Amino acid sequence: MGFFNKLKEGLSKTKNSFNEKMNNVFSNFRKVDEDLLEELEEVLIMSDVGVDTSIKIINNLRNRIKREKIEDEEGVKQALREEIKKIFDTVDEGINLETSPSVILVVGVNGVGKTTSIGKIANRLKQDGKKVVIAAADTFRAAAVEQLEVWANRANCDIVKRNEGADPASVVYDAIKITKEKGADVLICDTAGRLHNKKYLMDELEKIKKVIDKELPDASKEILMVLDATTGQNAISQIKAFKETVDINGVILTKLDGTAKGGAVIGIVSENKIPVKFIGVGEQIDDMEKFNSDDFVKALI
Repeated sequence: MGFFNKLKEGLSKTKNSFNEKMNNVFSNFRKVDEDLLEELEEVLIMSDVGVDTSIKIINNLRNRIKREKIEDEEGVKQALREEIKKIFDTVDEGINLETSPSVILVVGVNGVGKTTSIGKIANRLKQDGKKVVIAAADTFRAAAVEQLEVWANRANCDIVKRNEGADPASVVYDAIKITKEKGADVLICDTAGRLHNKKYLMDELEKIKKVIDKELPDASKEILMVLDATTGQNAISQIKAFKETVDINGVILTKLDGTAKGGAVIGIVSENKIPVKFIGVGEQIDDMEKFNSDDFVKALI
């Protein structure tokens, strides 16, 4: 199944909810007027797009309807698609892995699916012909290393680990050494789930970054935050909090197939000016894809 079909299937709950609300709006209106726009704004807000982003989209849509004299339902829907697409066009969705080795540092709160995302991304990179090493730097949570090892084995990647409670930065240091020795293309570093207000955990993350910058100063680096799509608007506030401490340059969105809150993707990008780079649309190892905003908007509306 190609990405678009997987995405369409994964977005089915969001799409059904979104389109049901939208169709109800259009069935009650005979003309394109201010009342229609207010109803569409409410649909966006109820679909977890976010208040500020929804207002911005509808304001742009209002101006466009006047300018282009749009008078029919399909014209409004097409203009809405294009206004949502413009939000994604302001950020770069590409994965910067230009150097060999490159580094992906994965962060986020507990329970969002960091470990499974790392396994799926490693598998995806292997399929692209890249040699991958995984650093099990979540030494804080019981069984985290074992869980990551299962995924590393599934993806047929090397894993660097230490005992529970070991210094995470030293695990990353060892992993960098092995990455260089093996001539690997990408090092993916797992980190402990943390809340932004836990200073010691944020300090630990800073220490890991310093090790990476010192040992691989010229490497391409992606700091990706994993967000759970089922949390909707909460995902937007999570990333805002993390950005105060960590220079995140992309998002991995998980569990999109299990929620009707996929509209949050639009708010995440709009309100944080940060791209979604990978998207999880299932539980299997190949259910992680590079995000494509064209396909996302088509699958949504």
